[in-house]
Amino acid sequence: MTDNLEFLGQLDPDDPKQASHQIANKLRAAILTRRLEPGDKLPSQPDLASRYGVARETVKRALEILRTERLIVTRQGSGAFVRAQTQRAVELRPHIEAAFERSHVSIDFAGFSGETLRDALAEALDKVRVGRLTPESIAVRVLISDMNAPMALPARAETQSDDPAIRERAERITRRAADGILDQVAELGDLGLVHSTTVEVRMHRASPLFKLYILNNEEVFYGFYPVVERTVSIKGEPTAIYDLMGKDVPLFHYAVTDDDASHGTQFVEASRQWFDSLWSTIAYRYEG
Repeated sequence: MTDNLEFLGQLDPDDPKQASHQIANKLRAAILTRRLEPGDKLPSQPDLASRYGVARETVKRALEILRTERLIVTRQGSGAFVRAQTQRAVELRPHIEAAFERSHVSIDFAGFSGETLRDALAEALDKVRVGRLTPESIAVRVLISDMNAPMALPARAETQSDDPAIRERAERITRRAADGILDQVAELGDLGLVHSTTVEVRMHRASPLFKLYILNNEEVFYGFYPVVERTVSIKGEPTAIYDLMGKDVPLFHYAVTDDDASHGTQFVEASRQWFDSLWSTIAYRYEG
């Protein structure tokens, strides 16, 4: 473990989260971005308590959170260590907020509707409005499926075929999310709260089977959309459809490291290349 622990930061006295959760968030971010490598020993409980100005019990609660998430192991008499295997499903929101701590923020999203991104962005942008986060620029690109075009999914379950009425329902969901992202980001620029804001939505005609987030070109979050059969209201009638369920799907995290040959670095680079290839070829402008 490096002796320089400045990357662990300090607690935010204005953050409503408990100190134990703040500490857990900072240690988690350090582990997932490989500032703390697998096998590294974490700072001792007294050292962490001193660094953050809290009681040891608070630190113990923070470490228990990470132990429950299987990010660390504790060895009696030796301390806490980063697990050798840290790939796991993660929550997106804390990482979106951490991305906004940079001076220049970039977020690329590819998937179905962008509802999760819209909701996660809302919390970070609220902190920009009140001055708790102060990026100089924000650039957001959103790549979504055009539900005005025939699609394999979502589909009518009975016939397993494309249905314009089902796509119309999906298009309304997509439009609400896309317009929300456009409005939220553009508003900060209009109010002069951020020096530069750019947000663009493009569409394509392929069915979405996974979601992808790229934060500051350094972190990727990737998850699959499960296909489920469920009943929804279509023109006032209950209709069984095969639908894509994106809410609460597991997201897996990859981050750039100092090693160009590392799995994380290669996955992030491949994700960026894939996104840019669609963005610059078959994708076209969303007309909100």
